[in-house]
Amino acid sequence: MAWIYLILAGLFECGWAIGLKYTEGFTRLTPSLLTVAAMAISFLLLSTAMKTIPVGTAYAVWTGIGAVGVAILGMILFGESRDVLRIISLMLIVFGIIGLKLVSK
Repeated sequence: MAWIYLILAGLFECGWAIGLKYTEGFTRLTPSLLTVAAMAISFLLLSTAMKTIPVGTAYAVWTGIGAVGVAILGMILFGESRDVLRIISLMLIVFGIIGLKLVSK
């Protein structure tokens, strides 16, 4: 169950990171409230996952999911670069996340 919490925490991290763009420096109320809510949920789920998953593994996976997710959403939502080397680099992060899961107890 801890890994499910960790994956959800990573997805909420994507939500709040993208949400920051829409808050326009926290000057827009609704996006700001949704972003802060996503932050709180992400941290709550991360801390719950860390009850059983080692802190280094949990943090690396959480940030990895966030980094890959936000980069992909940036490509989709904001027309950011889809360069082949960028895609390969994101795949390396995904392989690292999978590797951490495979060696974690």
